[in-house]
Amino acid sequence: MTGSHVLEARSLSSGYSGRTVVDGVDLVLPPGRISVIVGANACGKSTLLKTLSRLIPATGGAAVLDGKAITQIPTKKLALTLGLLPQQPIAPEGIAVSDLVGRGRHPHQKMFRSWTAEDDDAVADALETTGISVLADRAIDELSGGQRQRVWIAMALAQGTDVLLLDEPTTFLDLAHQVEVLDLLTDLNRSRGTTIAMVLHDINLAARYADHLFAMRDGHILASGAPQDVVTPALIDEVFGLDAEVISDPVSHTPLVIPRGRHHVSGGQSA
Repeated sequence: MTGSHVLEARSLSSGYSGRTVVDGVDLVLPPGRISVIVGANACGKSTLLKTLSRLIPATGGAAVLDGKAITQIPTKKLALTLGLLPQQPIAPEGIAVSDLVGRGRHPHQKMFRSWTAEDDDAVADALETTGISVLADRAIDELSGGQRQRVWIAMALAQGTDVLLLDEPTTFLDLAHQVEVLDLLTDLNRSRGTTIAMVLHDINLAARYADHLFAMRDGHILASGAPQDVVTPALIDEVFGLDAEVISDPVSHTPLVIPRGRHHVSGGQSA
C-alpha cells in the first residue's frame, strides 16, 4: 500500500575512512509526506541519505524499514520498496531515454522471467508522469539538464517504490528547472502518496516544498518539524551561521529567509 512503509534512523552513525560524518541520528520519515534535509555544506546531509538507503554502511545504530534493519533485508526486496536517486548519476553513453527508464524495472525481474507487459506499462506510465514520453527515443546525452533530471526521476518511478530518496535533485539546474522538478515530485507525492525525502541546498525552496524539515549541523539533527515551526532567525544562524530575517513568502505563505549581508542595512545604505 502506498505511503504505508516507515523508514527511520535509530542512533545512526556513518562516515568515511574512519571519520564520523553522521553521528547518532534519530529520525522518522513521515509516511506519505515530503521531507527535506537542510544544512550547511559537509554537515552530513548526503551521507545520511546514503546510509538510509544502504549505499554506504552504518558504523553505529541502524537504518530501519518497517521495524527491520535494512541490512537484514535482501537487496532485491529492499529495492522494491526503497529507491535512491543519487547526486549526479551517470548514464551509459548514448543510451536512449526509454532504455534508461526501463532499468528501473530490474528489481522486478526474476530468474527465468522475461520482460512483460507490466514492465512496458510501468515504463510508459513513468514517462508520461514526468512529461517526457516524446523524448523516449532520444539519447539522454542530447537532453538539457532539466530533461535529464526528469529521466532519472522517471527511472525511479518505474522502479515503483513506496519510498524515494533524492540527493540534491536540483543541483546545477537553473531556477525554472528547479521549480519544475520540485513541482513534479510534489505531484508524485500527492497522486501516489509516495514518501519522499530529499536533500536541498536552497532553504527557501525547502521550506516551500517540504511537509517536514530536518535541519542538520555537524552530523546531528538540530531541529525537525513543519517548516513554519523550524525556520527561525535563530535556527538559520545556528545551522548556517547566517544573520537573516524570516518573513512569510507572499506566494506560498511558507517561511522565506532574507539574508542581511554585511553591506546592506535598512534603507539600502551601505554599512
